[in-house]
Amino acid sequence: MPATSGIAAQSVLDTLSYVKRFAGETVLIKLGGAALQDSELVKSLCDDLALIRNVGVRVVIVHGGGPSINQELTTHGITWEFVGGQRITTPDMMDIVEMVLCGSVNRKIVRTLNHAGVKAVGISGSDAGTLQCSQADEKLGQVGQIEKVDATLIRTMLDTQNDAGFGYIPVIAPVGFGKKGEAFNVNADWAAIRIAEALGLKKIIYLTDQDGILDAEGKVASELDAGELEQFIEQGVVKGGMLAKANTMLHGLANGINDIHILNARRSHCLIEELFTSAGVGTICRKRSRMSRGSSASKGDSAHV
Repeated sequence: MPATSGIAAQSVLDTLSYVKRFAGETVLIKLGGAALQDSELVKSLCDDLALIRNVGVRVVIVHGGGPSINQELTTHGITWEFVGGQRITTPDMMDIVEMVLCGSVNRKIVRTLNHAGVKAVGISGSDAGTLQCSQADEKLGQVGQIEKVDATLIRTMLDTQNDAGFGYIPVIAPVGFGKKGEAFNVNADWAAIRIAEALGLKKIIYLTDQDGILDAEGKVASELDAGELEQFIEQGVVKGGMLAKANTMLHGLANGINDIHILNARRSHCLIEELFTSAGVGTICRKRSRMSRGSSASKGDSAHV
């Protein structure tokens, strides 16, 4: 019993040290659209986000919504096509994309967070000129390439104290606007990276439907530096939906972001485990690895420092 108590006490002390380390820091969390299809999962994630916020970590959320868009397009009898991971977006489709992302998906996250006890506010990239875009490619229609991020509104939401003494959690839908006032469908991974850069953040967490980035043997790579991630891409190890995400990650690591985590949203309490324990889950990508070549150190030794 005494030995067990000692282990439990050490675990609590470790957790408290991580809580202290991150208190006052801001973390951007990108919530993938697939996870948003499961209401119970969304509730569980929001409960954990409430806990993270209540120990003093400031949170920004950027969300996707691809599956929900697919459902709505199907309901309207509209077919679609992807080119290079981007949905060709016609004006009619853009109306539906905007309705789904800024409406049902965004509102669901905000309602669930508020019910969990934290004050969240939903916005889109069009609000206050946050995501200023140009057309990414004429063939893609109203798909936007982010030209500039104005993070003024996001900072105001983070800094304005509510009645609980905390700032608000911005929940951002990836819809931008162009010079003519037109709406643009923006890739949520790129929106997350560019917003994090504009805010000067050092840590991003991608919540996906995968356990992490797989190596050539199909095993989760617990830690990668930018060079190793580039090699994975060049060798064709990273492919499919993860390839587009990996390219945004390389951009982020080259532009001031220190740590980018890839977690499976369906893993119970993955955010708590990754931020506040020494174990760590999924994959962490860094500009330069803090693990020495040939070292026996595990991700748990280095993932959170």
